[in-house]
Order: sequence, then C-alpha cells, then structure tokens
Amino acid sequence: MNNQEIEIEFKNLLTFEEFTALCSHFNVNSEDFFSQENLYFDTPSFSLKEKRCALRIRQKGDEFTLTLKQPAAKGLLETHQKISKEEKRIMCHEAQGIPNGLIADILEKEFQIDPTSVTYFGSLQTNRVEFSYQNGLLVLDESHYLETSDFELEYEVSNYEEGEKHFLNLLKENNIPIRETKNKIARFYDRKICRLNEKEGE
Repeated sequence: MNNQEIEIEFKNLLTFEEFTALCSHFNVNSEDFFSQENLYFDTPSFSLKEKRCALRIRQKGDEFTLTLKQPAAKGLLETHQKISKEEKRIMCHEAQGIPNGLIADILEKEFQIDPTSVTYFGSLQTNRVEFSYQNGLLVLDESHYLETSDFELEYEVSNYEEGEKHFLNLLKENNIPIRETKNKIARFYDRKICRLNEKEGE
C-alpha cells in the first residue's frame, strides 16, 4: 500500500533539564513513553541528503513502512510504502537497494538516483511520548544514535500559521530558547559524516 501526505512539523532541540521540565509540565510519566526505531538509507555519496531528502524504514508492530521525505512548499511531502520483513532484511543486509514500487520510481524519475545504489546507514532509537495539544500533536523525544543522544520537542499540525503561533508561545511560556533544529535524519547524517571524517584522520 502506498500513500502520500504533507507533513507540517515544528521542532526544537532541548536540554535534558528542559525535557524533564516539559514532562513535568504535561504530567508525563516514564511509563507513557514508547520505543521506536528508524533505519536510515542513502547512497554512499549522500545523494538523497544533497537533495534535502530522507529515506527510512520504521517498524510498528509487525508492519514495516518505507518512507521517503522530500521538500514541499510548506513542510515535507512524505511517501509511504509498506514492505515485508524479508524486503527490510534484504535492504539492511544484502545491499541490493530498495524494492520496486512508488518510492523507487520517484528516486529514479524525479531525482535521477539509481534505487539499487541505496544502502543502509544505521539506526536511531527513540523513546517517545505524544499527546494532543492545541489542534495538533505534541511529541517529546529522547533519541540515541551513533554513540550520542539528544532531546527534542516536536509539534505536528495541519495549519502552518496556527501551528507556528502555538509552538512559539509554548517555548516562550516555558523559557525555552528557539534553536535551529535539523530533523532526526539530518542530525544522524551529520554525526555519521563526523565519524567517517574522524576515521579518515586516524
């Protein structure tokens, strides 16, 4: 099954102290969090990253979803494609690229990227809690990847202007400074490239 949607999301990195303060503010307990894992992919030359795109697999229960994120006028265009457990295994361990389908077609036709050149880069584990807030979905994330960790506030909405207003007010009310915040896969890539450069310098 394939589908596409526009994602409008505001995000801000948090310190550990800000993260725990927001958990307290919204009466969030440790048992409210659930865990999810993102598996990230790109070509060896970071062709997707260069085009400001991202490709991941996310597992929910026994289902695996391959998602391509690409820039849109406001937010991101997300294309989702259900894949099998075997297809996920092949993508991660046999370096044969991505399975045939809508996402492979988009990579080839829109971005001139060979789907068979896509390879597995690594995983990011997130402990997440999410709840309704001002006509949107508020998310608190604790993420671990490539021997580092970070904390993040996300706010997913359907209306950009209204969402921006509520998000900025929330930060102001909780004395949290606005921080330029890349999405998870961009932070993962930055860390990956840093580690590759460190190895080359050894």
